[in-house]
Amino acid sequence: MDTPRPIPGSLSILVPVFNEERNVGALCSKLLDVLDELARPFEIILVNDGSEDGSLDRMRQMADLRDEIRILDLRRNYGQTAAMMAAIDHASGDILIPIDSDLQNDPADIPELLVRLEEGYDVVSGWRRERKDAFLSRALLSRIANRVISWISGVHLRDYGCTLKAYRRDVLKDVRLYGESHRFIPIYASWMGARVTEIPVRHHPRVHGESKYGLERIFKVLLDIMVVKFLDRHFTKPIYVFGGFGLLAFAGAIIVALAMAYLKIAEGTAVLGTPLPLIGTMLVITSVMCILLGLIAEMLVRTYFESQQKSIYLVREAINMREAERQTTDDLTGPREPRTDDLEIVVRQMATRDAG
Repeated sequence: MDTPRPIPGSLSILVPVFNEERNVGALCSKLLDVLDELARPFEIILVNDGSEDGSLDRMRQMADLRDEIRILDLRRNYGQTAAMMAAIDHASGDILIPIDSDLQNDPADIPELLVRLEEGYDVVSGWRRERKDAFLSRALLSRIANRVISWISGVHLRDYGCTLKAYRRDVLKDVRLYGESHRFIPIYASWMGARVTEIPVRHHPRVHGESKYGLERIFKVLLDIMVVKFLDRHFTKPIYVFGGFGLLAFAGAIIVALAMAYLKIAEGTAVLGTPLPLIGTMLVITSVMCILLGLIAEMLVRTYFESQQKSIYLVREAINMREAERQTTDDLTGPREPRTDDLEIVVRQMATRDAG
């Protein structure tokens, strides 16, 4: 999707929204207070990710008050990553700043993110140093996951899960997001040579609503980082992965064969009467097939989307978006109502044709 040429220094605030009726209005007010003080061109893109409460109505009310507030209404709940990708695709700012809609991130931290960008960094990531979440069920598991992600990726950040970040637009130019991979954007950027830093940001306890994530998110994130690592290291040479598992399976087969030979020759045991052949064979086949099929499926998904230029989301409606973006949205949502000047052009053309 072609987006308008960004204005140097302009800001796009990206806000995925899912069932945050009681929070989104207050968030917009706080964002406007901060952004108006910065004296920079800005836009706030609210992405309604299939909310089932009154979030969309509240967003419309805010958009009626300020033209800088734009709305993307997705057809259903696609998840935070898809909503973030939708916001990135439609953003026109030179600097992109995602933020959560639950009021746990503080808009007052945005100026500090911009200061660090002006120091020469391409990505500034927020670190919730004093996190206001349950320690055992959220904070502790998050710390463990962050350390594992840093170890696997080689990009050392304390808090990958903090949505509040600031990106220069060019580092997101070719990024496509899937699964839960929006939190890995600093990894993609670092691998492409971007300068990444991290600063402490404020974190507030949730006042309204409830968290949309459970403990299963930890496992999804760990699986996603494995995919990210695979795509970075082995996407253009998958034989290293497939061949490695093939050699491992072959080595396992040799060990099982030697063990059966030992039991047969040295001890005279009837190995066919033991579960050893079946267990060894099933474990090797199951592990190899599950992992390889998972990797193949990841490659097929990316081929499906990228080769056909398909998007991972569909937009139902765009409010206060620029005309170029509105026309692109019309391709997905159907024709728009003709404007008065469109009708005048058609009438003139018909009159000219009749006169001729």
